[in-house]
Amino acid sequence: MAQSVAEIQAMYTPFRGEMLGMAPEALLMRFRDGIEMLDPRVFEMDDELLDLAFLSDAGVGKWPIRVVLGHVADTELVQTWRIRRTLSEDSPVPATWDEAAFVDSGIYGGGIAFAGGEAIRPATGAFVAAVYTMRQWTASTLAIIPSELWERACMHPEFGTLTVREMLAFDTWHLEHHLRFVNLKCERLLGPRPEPEACGEGGCARPGCACG
Repeated sequence: MAQSVAEIQAMYTPFRGEMLGMAPEALLMRFRDGIEMLDPRVFEMDDELLDLAFLSDAGVGKWPIRVVLGHVADTELVQTWRIRRTLSEDSPVPATWDEAAFVDSGIYGGGIAFAGGEAIRPATGAFVAAVYTMRQWTASTLAIIPSELWERACMHPEFGTLTVREMLAFDTWHLEHHLRFVNLKCERLLGPRPEPEACGEGGCARPGCACG
């Protein structure tokens, strides 16, 4: 059953207090580095684990890991285009998209395509790489524009006026929200995430490095 606009707005409310309260520079850095919170053990999982769905009472979200990563990649495509249109056009009206229809279509996994009788599953690495690339692109754009352009707005058909800052805050929250569930699934399937090891260079500040 499709969610109503009111239900969607209520679900997304948490991002407003924390993300919109951040200084622009801090928000942009958090947005840029968001994908770093992903448990890297995802890349070592076999298809069975990546495509494993969970019951709602498991407390880790129902979607399989591959589906979640496909969803956040598509969301990044949508948000990147909306932000770039808003920066370039006067009060654009962005198209909406049916997230549930994308999930239900099977394009994120389950082997809907075949080659020589063998199911082909989308590579999770491609989903993650897409998120990383688009975020670096968006961050590099927002880092050089005048600060007043962060207040340029589009007119969303369902949610009304949305500024670039609001879209960035939502996108930052959205990825973190879904990656938390991915990481919970990883812990359920593989056990606690190992503590990161220091690279030995001391204070390198690489994301995830214990010496940072």
